[in-house]
Amino acid sequence: MSEEPITAVILAAGEGRRLEPLTNRRPKPMIPVANRPLLEYVVEAVADAGLDHITLVVGYRHERIRNHFGDGGDWGVTIEYAEQSTQLGTGHAVLQAEPTIDGPFVVLNGDRVVDPVLVERVADAARQHTDPTMAITTSETPRDYGVVAFDGDRVTGIDEKPEGPVETNRINAGVYGFSPGIFDAIRSTHANGELALTETLDELAGENGGVNGIMYTGRWLDVSNLWDLLTVNAGMIDTEAVTHADRSDDASVHIADDVVLADSVRVGPTVTIGGNTAVGRNVTIEANAVVENSIIFPDAVIGAGAVVRDAVVASNAQIGPNVTIEGTPSTMVVGDTVHHGIELGGVVGDNTTIGPGATLTTGAVVGDDVDTDAGVTIDSRVAAGETVRRG
Repeated sequence: MSEEPITAVILAAGEGRRLEPLTNRRPKPMIPVANRPLLEYVVEAVADAGLDHITLVVGYRHERIRNHFGDGGDWGVTIEYAEQSTQLGTGHAVLQAEPTIDGPFVVLNGDRVVDPVLVERVADAARQHTDPTMAITTSETPRDYGVVAFDGDRVTGIDEKPEGPVETNRINAGVYGFSPGIFDAIRSTHANGELALTETLDELAGENGGVNGIMYTGRWLDVSNLWDLLTVNAGMIDTEAVTHADRSDDASVHIADDVVLADSVRVGPTVTIGGNTAVGRNVTIEANAVVENSIIFPDAVIGAGAVVRDAVVASNAQIGPNVTIEGTPSTMVVGDTVHHGIELGGVVGDNTTIGPGATLTTGAVVGDDVDTDAGVTIDSRVAAGETVRRG
């Protein structure tokens, strides 16, 4: 088999509006899970698959990505950057990488974690075939993704987020292998509005069955909505080396085994940090607080006696004493879509202060730079910069 060099194109230009307020100050792929940006796991999967050249397609808040990854040396790869200054779809994003491509290449999403073996398999397929290759996996909620019709080893159609009945749980896994011929195919796609890569592939599959399919049953962790962060965080903690840096010697402090603590975390007496929790750098958790199944970004403060469960607390947020964030909703509405069975206690944006004794419940989402009075109850969304008064 030819070992022709393969470039990995990672799409990391989008705004991630469904993850607001967490994406107001950072691009979606730079949201931390298990105390590292999502995109870092994707870059590592590519490097572990033996691919040493990466093109990062960046756009929104691209400086955060460039500053973190630089030339890729810390990951043993060479990183180039291509900019998608206006987000016009995944097909348009791939076109921005064309000047960096001179042979077969793979494309991945910067916010979807997969195993290196899948990258290897798709890279090998790209070396062997001029037809495009698409990875296919299964999902319990296939209508949330691109549902794939699959015959043998050929893709026969892709229905992006179908509205009618779904007859299969096979979905587009978001990892592709291409030859440079895909660029002309994208340009010739007949699309309305944003140019999605899946529209090109659907046309190619429908015209001549010209899309290869690879079934994949390994790790596939996707972040589409806020509550997905907790699922992915738990999944990555399962596979990461768990560290309890600066762990308190106080016997009254209980820290579960499946917790990741970054450097310089300050933990007060009789604190409980439950499972599936990641605590970022310079976080303070004061006496008697309980934090469980949560992501705490760097520089946040969890006040004395606070209870924070199933929550995401962004950078420099101040959670006051005796605040309660919990109360999992059964449904949440995002745009025009109702999602059922959601596990999310609440989200607190950057630089927000939640007053003493306040309660966030049923998936409340509080924007950046919000200030709340003591004792308020919040059970919905609060826009950035607002002040929430009691009564």
